[in-house]
Amino acid sequence: MKIMVWFVLVLSALSAAGEQIQAHLNKKVTIKCGFGTFSRSLVWYHRDQEVFTLNMNHGMPSKVNRMEGRATLKNTDWVINQVIEEDVGDYVCAADGKQQTHTLFVLSVSVSPSCELQVGSEATLQCQIKGLNLNSPVQWKKPREKEPSESATVHLKPVTHSHEGDWVCMSSHNGNTYSEKLNIKVTDIASETKSPSQTSKNNSVKTPPSPPSGVASGLLGLSWWVWVAVGVGSLVVVFLMVLVIILCKRIKRRKKRVLKMKNMKQPLKPRQYCQCDHQTAAAKPKQGRRSEKPSALSLQPLLPETQIEGRREREGVRGREGRK
Repeated sequence: MKIMVWFVLVLSALSAAGEQIQAHLNKKVTIKCGFGTFSRSLVWYHRDQEVFTLNMNHGMPSKVNRMEGRATLKNTDWVINQVIEEDVGDYVCAADGKQQTHTLFVLSVSVSPSCELQVGSEATLQCQIKGLNLNSPVQWKKPREKEPSESATVHLKPVTHSHEGDWVCMSSHNGNTYSEKLNIKVTDIASETKSPSQTSKNNSVKTPPSPPSGVASGLLGLSWWVWVAVGVGSLVVVFLMVLVIILCKRIKRRKKRVLKMKNMKQPLKPRQYCQCDHQTAAAKPKQGRRSEKPSALSLQPLLPETQIEGRREREGVRGREGRK
């Protein structure tokens, strides 16, 4: 009977312990809850602090997410979109009072000054684990070797071609082995220097002549390209001024033409002659009629006065005789 009780307690302890999850910085990771369903409440804790709560109150769920934007709930699992160093540690999933604990850790590797090294230079490799208390130390495994032989920090003095390849940082915990790779490249110094043929080719390429020192310094403390820009701007301004003047003259000519056209279309008005005080001239004879012939009296020659009087007397005597 006691054996059965101890067996149940061990199983419950193992189920509550959960699992260790290795994460990578700036990458996505999913922490499984261990309970697929719940009916009343689901709570996630990180380092004994509540980060997510979901309560089902009469069908109206209430949710609180203190990692909004970086982590979300998927079914009952906790999903972190981009892992940072502050996310490592213990996570507890509590579903309807049942709890299960998981551990999130990060195994990070780095090299200084960079992953590309030169022969004869110096470099330092570091490997560290965060968020997990290890049962064994962290070690480096060299390229082309089967077992780790170096400590967590490796100093390469000097760098050789044998250091090129994949360095693996390894650690074990509760029977599980965790690892992280780091690729190192080694180049020769001579390979990066230019050969005489390359240098001669580069020297043969003509470079544009630099302006004289006086031109470079420029007038009034300004460089030569500033003066070039000023000259080009001045030419543009002069061109615009000439263009404006030409347009103004064309507009004036068009206005004059329009005024002439309007004046030609207007009806002619009678002239107003000058009304003066002097006497009007005699009317001209009407054209188209023949001039009247002068009377016989006017055509007859003028007679002397004695003849005229004698004629009158004779006419008077004739008149008297006729009356008788």
